[in-house]
Amino acid sequence: MTKSKFDISEYLNSNKMIAEYLNTALEDGDDEDVVIALGHIAKAIGIAKISEETGLSRTSLYKALAEGAKPQFATILKVLGAVGGQLSIEPKRVYNKKMRVDLVSEDGAKYSRSKRNNPKKNQ
Repeated sequence: MTKSKFDISEYLNSNKMIAEYLNTALEDGDDEDVVIALGHIAKAIGIAKISEETGLSRTSLYKALAEGAKPQFATILKVLGAVGGQLSIEPKRVYNKKMRVDLVSEDGAKYSRSKRNNPKKNQ
């Protein structure tokens, strides 16, 4: 029996799979996980194609998206755009030890809600 190394890039064959994979890295991982995920996605699409679309050399891309690399944010944005992604910012829900959720309304007012009571406006 021969063993082969698992290569996630072989399974990133649709925009939906790519988006799910990158969103999981963003939600559950750290900065290195996101860089590695972008490297896998770039490999799945083709480093040459990503190089052409970003204007970065293939060597620069391999270095920037390698494990342990610390690429500049501009590089991340270029690669993200080349793989068909975009960043979107949403308010973060903050939980404290008392199971309270701090929410910010559209008018900027803060509200707290616990599991046991209705929302109360913070002063």
